[in-house]
Amino acid sequence: MSIKTDVVIVGAGPVGLFQVFELGLQGLNACVVDALPQAGGQCTELYPDKPIFDIPAVPECTGQQLVDNLMQQIAPFNPGMYLDQSVDTLEKRGDEDFYLKTSAGTEFECRAVVIAAGAGSFTPVRVRIPDIEKFENTQLFYRVRDPSAHAGKDIIVLGGGDSALDWALEIAPIAKSLTLVNRTERFRAAQSSVDKLNAMADEGKAKVLMGTLNAFEETNGKLTAVTFTMRDEEKSQLTLPVDDLLVFFGLSPKLGPVEQWGFEFERKMITIDVSTFETSVPGIYAIGDINTYKGKKKLILSGFHEAALAAYAIKQQFEPDLKLNVQYTTTSPLMHERLGVETDNTSA
Repeated sequence: MSIKTDVVIVGAGPVGLFQVFELGLQGLNACVVDALPQAGGQCTELYPDKPIFDIPAVPECTGQQLVDNLMQQIAPFNPGMYLDQSVDTLEKRGDEDFYLKTSAGTEFECRAVVIAAGAGSFTPVRVRIPDIEKFENTQLFYRVRDPSAHAGKDIIVLGGGDSALDWALEIAPIAKSLTLVNRTERFRAAQSSVDKLNAMADEGKAKVLMGTLNAFEETNGKLTAVTFTMRDEEKSQLTLPVDDLLVFFGLSPKLGPVEQWGFEFERKMITIDVSTFETSVPGIYAIGDINTYKGKKKLILSGFHEAALAAYAIKQQFEPDLKLNVQYTTTSPLMHERLGVETDNTSA
């Protein structure tokens, strides 16, 4: 049997989670679907430990802390969370009648859909060396889940962007050795990070080399060394011992089935009506990085604003004759009831 709900939200990043909250304030329930095994989208997948400084009234928090706070904020509305599955089928059957089916076979019937899928699902750009993939998630990693797992080991980091340098700086102090290898002398990271890593190299606490991975060695099924073609006139070969190889060549976003759902696109982003954030398909809305309009800024802050306006538009879609007045969570008894908090009757 299909799960019936008011709204299905495709994407469990910060903007998708906040959409649950804004819909809840309007008295609407929601289910959230995401291809990742955990909520948080890019925040938890790309920079769970990296600080964020532009969330209003929160001077600093990590990506994971932001997601944890959002999960706590939406808890009163008890949304259905359907993770580690993607929406493969989306059908519009009537004005307020949508059918969705996920890769896990979960089926939904709802009255509106919100696409909050960011830039789509992210897959890492992988090392193109035959057979090296057999070490993936044992000695070859495209993300760091637990820095302490790399302590006391010979670590080689590949890449020259923010992720590569951030993790190199964090892991170097606990590693047996750490070598960062970039393809060129040009880094795509913050200059302050480049300066810090070069300072560590000058102190003998890390190494920074320029070269391209071209081969690996293994013993008894274990990765033991990797060989690089160095960026010098002789194109010399350098073989280094390795316990863990951390690769940060970037991530490739893929929209997947979203591209087949009949929306109007502009440079692979969904165009919307900026007054409602409704797409070219009535009843389907798009918020966050996946949409585009004049003046669009890809900020979490902007996505939160879009979620609020979309919630009002969806409520108006469901009840077109209802006069929607803005009610404030500070003073509205109805908002307090929906949030499950006690109303202070002594307030002015």
